[in-house]
Amino acid sequence: MSSDSDTTRQEDIHFRILRLLDQNPSASQRDIAVALGVSLGGVNYCLRALVAKGHVKIENFQASKNKLRYVYVLTPEGIAHRAKLAARFIRRKMAEYEAIKAEIESLRLDYGDKLATAGDGGPDQPHTQPIQEPKDSWRSER
Repeated sequence: MSSDSDTTRQEDIHFRILRLLDQNPSASQRDIAVALGVSLGGVNYCLRALVAKGHVKIENFQASKNKLRYVYVLTPEGIAHRAKLAARFIRRKMAEYEAIKAEIESLRLDYGDKLATAGDGGPDQPHTQPIQEPKDSWRSER
């Protein structure tokens, strides 16, 4: 039995595949894999599941010289499913955003002035000391 995090990850991948196919129906499985940062086998597995559920239809790409190329078409059920997944995705990401925002506020309260003077070189703060090249102690100077 899969865990909630596995189900959530699978939903996210299904949503992203449906979204990408809506924007580019002639994308190859390899293109999808690269765009989403998942394996080619993972994309193939998800596409087969989406086809089996009736969310995606596969058609030959008539204009292609390579007759093995396909076009992935979202069915009306696929469009409705994508909308449901989008709503869940947005709710989940908003909850993550709120949790991160609360954690940052908590850290600001805990460390307040220490954060402002730390000079950690973050994107909005310059380094307080210049970065120096490490000296090679093993190299003898000639």
